[in-house]
Amino acid sequence: MKILFFSDVHGIPANLEQLFSCADDLHPDRLILLGDALYHGPRNGVPDQYEPKITADMLNTRKSDIVAVRGNCDAEIDQMLLEFPIMADFSEILTETRRFFLTHGHLWNEKHLPPVPSGTVLVHGHTHIPEIRKLDCGITIFNPGSISLPKNGHPKTFGFFDGSALTVRLLEDASIYL
Repeated sequence: MKILFFSDVHGIPANLEQLFSCADDLHPDRLILLGDALYHGPRNGVPDQYEPKITADMLNTRKSDIVAVRGNCDAEIDQMLLEFPIMADFSEILTETRRFFLTHGHLWNEKHLPPVPSGTVLVHGHTHIPEIRKLDCGITIFNPGSISLPKNGHPKTFGFFDGSALTVRLLEDASIYL
């Protein structure tokens, strides 16, 4: 099973269009949206090209492929625009080789681990900083970064699982970043 992970869209359709182009090239079985789909949040300011309605319409075109969790900037009003569930704080996906615990990162993260077994991949966004790191307890932290508002000098990125390996990829061309 191939999985594409993305987070922190923050209502910018141009970046989502780039992500969908990458998805068309990579052919994932699932698209995992790790929250913060439409609203930009009060700390970020209004981003250029901010169009939440267009972003929602674009996400809805892929609704049958998307599994989503709620981010700290997602609200019930967003669910009214989206044709797939986005209000759960977490979800899980099991593949033949991995167990993925999916969350945004503001509730469950490295400092507040979910009650999952060793070997689980804790996938979250929220920080806008890409990361792949295995903890001493056996849980792997996987953050795909942000496709819209990356932080700490990182480029716009998303995550990919090809059935065996986890990678963080550049939004501009889907090349491997981490």
